[in-house]
Amino acid sequence: MKNAVFSVANLIKIFWALTMLTLPITSFRWFPFLGESTLVRPLALLPLVFLFPLLLIQFWKKEIKLQIPNAFMALGMFVLFVIVSASIGALINPIPLRGQPYDGRAIRALVTLFIGIAFFVSAVWMNKNEEDLKFTVKWIFVGLIITIAWSGLQAVTFYTDIFDRETITKLQLSFSMRELVRTNRISGLAYEPAWLAGQLATMFIPFLFASILTSYHITKFKWLESVLLVLSLIVALGTFSRGGLLTIVASAGLTFLFLGRDVIKSVWNWFINGFRKRKIDIVFRFGIIAVIFALLFGVIAFLGQREIFSNLWQADAETLDEFIVEINAGSRGAYSSAGYAVFENYPITGVGLGASGFTMYQNLPDWSLTVLPEIARQLSPESRLYPNPKNLYIRLLAETGIIGFFLFLAFQFHVLGDMLSLLKQNQTWTRFAVIAGVFAWLAVTFYNFTQDSFTTPNIWLVSGIMVGLSTNLFKENS
Repeated sequence: MKNAVFSVANLIKIFWALTMLTLPITSFRWFPFLGESTLVRPLALLPLVFLFPLLLIQFWKKEIKLQIPNAFMALGMFVLFVIVSASIGALINPIPLRGQPYDGRAIRALVTLFIGIAFFVSAVWMNKNEEDLKFTVKWIFVGLIITIAWSGLQAVTFYTDIFDRETITKLQLSFSMRELVRTNRISGLAYEPAWLAGQLATMFIPFLFASILTSYHITKFKWLESVLLVLSLIVALGTFSRGGLLTIVASAGLTFLFLGRDVIKSVWNWFINGFRKRKIDIVFRFGIIAVIFALLFGVIAFLGQREIFSNLWQADAETLDEFIVEINAGSRGAYSSAGYAVFENYPITGVGLGASGFTMYQNLPDWSLTVLPEIARQLSPESRLYPNPKNLYIRLLAETGIIGFFLFLAFQFHVLGDMLSLLKQNQTWTRFAVIAGVFAWLAVTFYNFTQDSFTTPNIWLVSGIMVGLSTNLFKENS
């Protein structure tokens, strides 16, 4: 009996490790039962499918105890209202769009929501203490190392003749729905560069940043996190994702401001005291300032080579609409505007999860109909695409109304409260967890302005890890 228990426990760890390892692959080509139009296909869902039954078996046999955190209550209220709004949407019963009826879109949307919740719940149950956290983050780092290696291979293919582009493209298509990006932007193992930048901002860099700030190391190699952080930032630059880079900078800055004041104070004291010592110390500090400014100038110059960045300060526009179009954000702005118009028509309960696209076309702003080729292709009778708001918050407003929107925010702030409660433990590893959690929470908050899918694992994962740690530590101390 003990051997059987040991075997099941090992299988649980194996499947959880595989889940963490495969997180970077977001659009797995060979995912079963999905059509070509489904782009969000996290490979990590496959090992998760095997993990859940094993957890439930051990729970049923009373070999493990699965805590029910208070965050589940907040999440449950949101889910219940989503089901209510979907029922109301069925009463609205919009005209099918391009062969897609309301019930099909609603069922699909609910499935994607439950997939995302599955990642959250599994992260809660698989992270109870410091040992579990280390195990999880180790395998996240393994996935990051593979991502960096594949991203490096892409960069070498783009900018040198060492590898044949066609060969690398075939390798990419062997697991992904998309070939290498033709504009020479690094996409790693993700579907597109923006998705890779989102992964780095919401899942990988938070743990690396926290390790540097707290000197807490997951492995015995104390230099590993520093090296991985530098390489991750280089890969992030290679994505040329404006939203991703802004998310990383903003999240790091705010986290450093809120939780790194002791570090700021010690660095400042070290810097100032150097001017009271030998001349070589003064020269060294001026050298540091020069290096920082040189790096900033180099990054700006590097990014400025791309039109999507240079247009930010070179755009010749007289109105906000023209500026949005000039900086290549016109389509995203048009979809968001149309989604908000749907919310204005149904402000209380929305039109039902997944149903905003049925009325978005008639709500597109006038300026988008003549100057945006992407919108023109979408409006073509030959197009089979189904529109979406491209912004999770606007999607929530349009599809679940103001009630669903605030219930989702209530859940998110409940998660943030659970993260911050770990500070009461006053241990190095819990401080590491809090800094990583807050960084990821902020990053997800910003990232959701540029994506609208519930299936994306990285918007759920770190939150689930922190809720699991907080819940179990609270139970132990109560």
